[in-house]
Amino acid sequence: MSEFKLPDVGEGLTEAEIVTWKVSVGDQIKVNDIIVDIETAKSIVELPSPYEGTVEALLVDEGQTVDVGTPIIRIASGDEPVTDGPHLPEAMTAGEFAAAGDLVPEPVATPAIKAKEERQSVLVGYGPRTTSTKRRARKGAVASVDTEKVPQRSIRALAKPPVRKLAKDLGIDLDSVPAQGDIITRADVEAFAGLRSVQPTTPATTTSTSLEDQRIPIKGVRKMTAEAMVSSAFTAPHVTEWVTVDVSRTMELVTQLKTDDRFTGVRVSPLLIVARAVCLAMRRTPELNATWDDAAQEIVLKGAVNLGIAAATPRGLVVPNIVGADSMTMPELAQAFAELIATARDGKTQPAQMSGGSFTITNIGVFGIDAGTPILNPGESGILAVGAINKRPWVGDDDEIVARWVTTLALSFDHRVVDGEQGSRFLADVAAILRDPALALTF
Repeated sequence: MSEFKLPDVGEGLTEAEIVTWKVSVGDQIKVNDIIVDIETAKSIVELPSPYEGTVEALLVDEGQTVDVGTPIIRIASGDEPVTDGPHLPEAMTAGEFAAAGDLVPEPVATPAIKAKEERQSVLVGYGPRTTSTKRRARKGAVASVDTEKVPQRSIRALAKPPVRKLAKDLGIDLDSVPAQGDIITRADVEAFAGLRSVQPTTPATTTSTSLEDQRIPIKGVRKMTAEAMVSSAFTAPHVTEWVTVDVSRTMELVTQLKTDDRFTGVRVSPLLIVARAVCLAMRRTPELNATWDDAAQEIVLKGAVNLGIAAATPRGLVVPNIVGADSMTMPELAQAFAELIATARDGKTQPAQMSGGSFTITNIGVFGIDAGTPILNPGESGILAVGAINKRPWVGDDDEIVARWVTTLALSFDHRVVDGEQGSRFLADVAAILRDPALALTF
């Protein structure tokens, strides 16, 4: 028998929340089979099993936060009998547990049960996964407990962990949410929540729900983000500057790139051009790609631009970064953007992808916001907020008022590292490239 303790999957991790168990008591698992999704202070991480055998007990319930080193699952090896039986919460019957979202336990596997598919053992966390892990029965299935057949309820609705967490926060039973496809998406949950909120209610019900406070636990990504922002705001002296710029030629370039075969399969947006402009502007002002090392009393100018992109996710704000963005071609940068955003939205950004950043871009324009005063990502000396790009009246060189694509850029920088002249030059260079992308050839 082996107990698997919660590991430190990221540098300095002290605790994590059990989000979704991927196995049940009685399941046969092999080394590297994914057994659970956990939420750390930075992201959702899949944990593979370091042991092979039969799941004897799930020692921590979903939604519970535990410290690193806490046993979370007990696994019996192939030659050991399962002794404890199903892991059910105290004071709950099997029927009540099934009604809460899980199935009546399946019969315990015996040592004679062997997986049909074998594979070579590899390091934990790497290599191909097998399909030998037993999952919960499909809809309408019947499981046998001893020799008695018990009708099963359908398995829980299929949804990714961030979507399941959203439903939990909103108090929504996923089994009641209609899905547009094979799995329930965030949009399905939000649509269901909206319909539920407009349903007619009795006066008594309306009075009760409208006066109730809602408490949201501060943990995981949101807790880490809050601590980091407070630390940054009260450590680095922030200065913010704005510039409003005509980006009509950038919008023309975006339209042109969308028809370029080199960008087939990836989304081309103005943010891609902004990212390229930031990397080019840093050639003249490397102080924006630096960090303040208080312990060594040094300013460290980074050798490469690890470009962070702030992404809003169901579990909070994350800032994964593109390593070596300044050395990438435009098609490579576009592909990196696509992968980064898709991973972040799925809640699968790994801790390593959110460390080592040197400059951040936050696109507040997607929310229709013109400008703001962004707070520095800890350890960085600059962050650029890109406002909404929309058509506005603009006075041209001939003093004629015309409709042009316009946006506002807001740059916050650490005044210990970046002087006002340096910050102003950097922001002016980014604006100049967006005003006329051909200027990029001169940098």
